[in-house]
Formats: sequence, structure tokens, C-alpha cells
Amino acid sequence: MSTEPGLGATPEADEGEEGTTAGGTPGADTRTADTRTAGTGDDDPAGAAKQSEAEAELAAQRIERERIERRKSEKKGPIESGAGLSGKAADLLAAIRAVESGDKPAGTVFAAPEPAPRPAAAPEPVHRPRPATVTAAPAVATVASVRAVLAEGGAPESLAPQVAAALGEGADTLLREDPWQLLRVTGVRPDQADGFARALLGAECAPDDERRGRAVTGWLLEQAALAGHTALEMPALTAALAQRSVPDPEAAVRDALAEGDALVFHDLLDPGAPEPEDDEEERPVRTLVALERYALAEESLADGLARLVNSLSKDASEPWETAAAAVSGGAAELAAALVGHGLVLHTGGEAARDEPAALLTAARSAGLRAFAAVHTSEGQLRLAARSAAADTGVGTVAGLLSGAEGPGRDAEGALDLDLLIVLDAPQLDVEGAAVLVEALPDGARLVLSGDPAVLWSAGPGRVFADLLAARVCPQIASRTPDPGPLGDLVSGIGAGELGQVEAPGKEIVIVPVRDAGEAVHRTVQLVADSVPRAIGVPAEQTVVITPGHGGAAGTRALNAALKERLNPGPGRFGGFDPGDRVAYSPAPGRTVTGQVVDADADGLHLSCAGAPVVVPQERVEQAVRHGWALTAHQAVGGRWPAAVVVLPGDAAQSLSRPWVYTAFGRAERHLSVVHGVEQALPKAVAESLPKPRTTRLPLLLKTQVPPTAEA
Repeated sequence: MSTEPGLGATPEADEGEEGTTAGGTPGADTRTADTRTAGTGDDDPAGAAKQSEAEAELAAQRIERERIERRKSEKKGPIESGAGLSGKAADLLAAIRAVESGDKPAGTVFAAPEPAPRPAAAPEPVHRPRPATVTAAPAVATVASVRAVLAEGGAPESLAPQVAAALGEGADTLLREDPWQLLRVTGVRPDQADGFARALLGAECAPDDERRGRAVTGWLLEQAALAGHTALEMPALTAALAQRSVPDPEAAVRDALAEGDALVFHDLLDPGAPEPEDDEEERPVRTLVALERYALAEESLADGLARLVNSLSKDASEPWETAAAAVSGGAAELAAALVGHGLVLHTGGEAARDEPAALLTAARSAGLRAFAAVHTSEGQLRLAARSAAADTGVGTVAGLLSGAEGPGRDAEGALDLDLLIVLDAPQLDVEGAAVLVEALPDGARLVLSGDPAVLWSAGPGRVFADLLAARVCPQIASRTPDPGPLGDLVSGIGAGELGQVEAPGKEIVIVPVRDAGEAVHRTVQLVADSVPRAIGVPAEQTVVITPGHGGAAGTRALNAALKERLNPGPGRFGGFDPGDRVAYSPAPGRTVTGQVVDADADGLHLSCAGAPVVVPQERVEQAVRHGWALTAHQAVGGRWPAAVVVLPGDAAQSLSRPWVYTAFGRAERHLSVVHGVEQALPKAVAESLPKPRTTRLPLLLKTQVPPTAEA
């Protein structure tokens, strides 16, 4: 295809007609560091006891945290990591902690006890009590005492609420004893924590302080998690510690392991290889270090998936066969796979969502307890429009786990379901997936459906991609293509090709720009004038997508310009006015779009997917942004009638195939591309693949679930 800026015969449009000429296609893949993506924030429209998505998300995470704490308290002593790795599932399912400090004796690997089997069914579903609202803010006295310590150390006093929340009761004392604990606050860098420590400790502060090495180790593992890794290889971790002036990186890691801040794993590179004939010959291993929360979540996920695969009853296949007979095409393939398998993967684009929707309807008609879950309320509405089971069979993941939606729980606390279908599965991070799978009863079926070409989850892990690679269950690839020029364009990008696409109905428009300033100007003109006039899509139904938050054409600059044009005002509610479009992040990794309604002493009142949401005053600054313009990570999982994708010249290095695929795929009827990256766009589509993530899930699955010939 031609890659000239004027691709698709789009001339330099005048002020009145900019962006209305149909034509070719640009493509680009941009990865962003944005971790504030996505979420849902809908409350019950009726105002009853139903929770908001924020509350549900926090409740689900709290369940997982409590489980982890229980496992920690059950540990009886230090254990040697990896010593018993023989390929047996029990060895790899154990929660392995290593103590390599040299002055402590090594223990032995122990296997976690088998969980007690759940009853096959319960007579009456039991709905769990709905957890309380969002976690309470730290006590005023605690914040005040922390503020005094921060001031003494020369750190911004505005960090006090975050420090108090991160360190809990006695945060001021802990901070005085170990100033590097400041690194537990998001956004604080090691050099800033060093300055704070020097101010508090004076001559006692030294680069070889074991407190510093331990804290920097934890900080590096947290940064790795933000980048999507559930663990780091030992050489990568020690090299990063050395770069941050830790004199003895290996000792720092040992200290972190001894204090329980992290776990170490010695994973066999090939657990399926035969044992060496020579007893002294060592099998090659990969040494990984992980934060405990992610290590335990990944093990729990692998354990739960293996349980679903291995606990399937072959005696009750009749309703599944009935469901399979009631559907056709891809839905029939899905239903047929579920007759004999507890876990099935389904891949496809937007049009392929019809297949799990049809499966849901057929399963419920056959008398099965079936439910479909998505990540946002907007996605829930889209799925409900495709399924006859919309009223009771469709909800959000957070709502299902909290009990606010879905069938509730059985007497053993498991979800009262025979079948759970999760759409947009690539958005599942390892913690969310672990909570979800652990909630399913023995014998239940799980379908994970999604588009493998979109951006991976904002949180650590790549659950859907790891499962596809592990080939431990049937994989049904939809043959239903997304229709029209936009479908052709996005399909080509997924295959690494940015082809010329005919767009007679102005479905695709290329708007070349010279610099970021012009990109902002053209974007505002497209949203406010050209797209509504030429395409018939109003501004409130158009989304703007750009690679990042910062820069001259990032979300901040674009939202400021769009607000000035579309809803000017003084920002009297913490920078917001009634009518402003916003992106609300109720929990890390989740974003829901909405509109400001009002504000009062309770907080900022929003309308998100038609449901009222109240964001407390103390959370507004962190959780709410203007939302006319989003990053691709924030927009993933959503769809809008029109999308304007902004690619300023300085975005060239951040483009990747998954980013371009995700951004371009958000448009239903019309896509405008504000194009300033020239040849970087087709190059990114052809060459820039997702950055790899280090995870343990494939190995854990390989040792517990045999590969299936149908995968």
C-alpha cells in the first residue's frame, strides 16, 4: 500500500471540510505506560443496595488479599525453593519461599494440602453479604503524624494520605525507622527516597544500608509488575539493583527474601524432559523472583484451572448436548467443545461476540445455570443487546464476584453456576483471573473469549495469551469477520499488514498533520464539526485516542482543548464542570467513561453508562480525568460510533501493532486518523510486536494439565 501522508487521496482540507474525505489507512502500534486504565463505576440506577463497580472491584481484590494472608499465616517456617521440582503437580503447586541469607538453615519443600472437595450442588444458593463501601481513608491523626515526618525529611507533605494508606497504623514510626519505606508509595523514585533518608538519618544513611537494598528490590519488582511481569529473572533483577547503586545486589535480594518481601522460584526449563541418568547431573532451571501477591495469585490460578479441567463429570452431558443442538456455526463448535471439557478458549473480533452470546442463550434454555461477564457496564450493554438472556444472564466480572449481580453463591461459597463465559478475556490480569477461577465450583465449565490481537491487561500477567500458548484446552477460532472497510482494515493490521482500504461511505479518513499543535487543532475540529456534519455522529459519541497522557498532543493537552471547545467552564468542582466527559478509574487497570453531573459534600457526582456514581472528594484527583481523549489502554474493551486516533510525530517510538489494532478497532462506523508519524505507522504494524512479559503460568499449567489434541 502507499504510505504517503496523503494516503487515500485526502487533501489538506480547509477549516470547514477537514477530515471529511474518505480514503486509505494508516496503522501503528503504540504501547503506553498508562496503568490507570479501565474500570466500571456503575451504581444501581434504582438506588438500592446494589454496589458500584468501584466497590465491587475492591471487594473482589479484598477476597484475594484475605486468601493470601491466610496462606502466609499457615507457613510454619522457611522452605527451600525448587529443591523438589520433579514435574509433579504437587511440588509446583506449593507456595515456595526461599531463604538464602547464608546464616539460616535451609528447609524442605512442602506440598500444599489438597482442598476439601466441594459438594456437587447445594439446594439453595446463598448470596454473600455485600461488602462495605470503599476502604475508609486513613485516620486524621495518622495522616497528621506522617505529614510531620515528611516535612522533617523534606518530602512533599501532600504524600501524607498515600503514605498513611500504604503503611497503615504507626506509619510515622515505621517511616522514621526505615525511611526507604517511602518507596511503597506509587510515583516515588529511589533517588527521592534516598534524599528523604539522608535528611532523617544523617550520617547513618549509607548506600549499603540493608533497608535500602531491600526496599529498592521491592520497588523494582513493583515496577516490573506495572510493566506486566509477574516475576523477574534473577540476573535481570540484580543488574537493575546494580544500576541503582546497590553495592551488593545478591545480598539485597537475599534480605528481601528473608524478610518475606518476595519469593524465589527455581523453575525447570523443561519439566517434561526425562530425568538425567547421572544422579549428579543437574537439570537446567530458571531462577525467578516475584512479589508474594503475584506469585500466589499465579499459583492459585494454575491450580484453579487444573481443577476445572480435571474435575469435569462425564455423566451429565445431556444438557450440554441439547445446547449444542440448538445453535449453529461457531456457537455450535463452542457448545460441542464444552460437552467434554471444563475449559474452552474462544478467539475472534467484535462480530464474533455473537457466538458466546448465542451459547449463553442456548445453555440457559437447556436448563443450565449460565452467566456471561464482561469488564465494564458499557460492555455489558453491548453484550446484552446480542443475547436473549440479557435480563439475568449478563453482568460485570466485579458485580458477579461481589454478589451484586449473577446467581449468588452456593453453601460452600462457590458461584452457583454450571457455565461462566468471560468476554474480553485479554483484559484479565493474573490477580483478577485467580479470584474468578477460584470462585467457580468443581465441575463448572469456563469459556474465556476475546481478541488475542488487542493490548494485554494493564495489570501483571498475560493470562489469555499464556493459555493459548499452553494448549491445555480446546481453542475455537471464530470464522466470523468484522464487516465493512473498518473490519477489513483492522483484520489486516492484526496480520501485520496496513493495506489500502476502499471507504466509499467515508468510514476511514486520513488527516495529515505537520506537528503536535496542528494535531490538536485538527482533532478538535474533527470532533466538534467535521464528523458530526459529514458523518452524522455527534461529539458525545466520538472518542479520541492518543498514545499517552503527556506531551503536546497527549490526553491532557487534547482534553484541555476539547473542553474549551465543547464545554467551557471554570472547573469549579476540582477542575470539573457539569457536562464534562470524564474517565473514572475505580480500581487500577479499569476505566469507565462518564459525565459530570454535580458535586457536593459527598463528592463528585457522575453518570456512567446511565448509572449514578459518587467519587469521594479525596479520590477525585487520583481517580478522575477528563475523558474526551483516552489512551488505547483506557479505551480497550469499549466501542464508539466514531473514533479519532491521534498520532503526533513524537509518538513514533511508542507505536506497536497491538496498540494500532486496539486504537483503530474502537470505531464502529467511522475512523479518522490524525497522521503525523509518516513511515513509522506501517513499520510499527509490520514489525513492532508486543513486548514479552515474564510469567510462570505456562510452566505451572504444563506440569498439571496435559496438552489436548484439540487445542
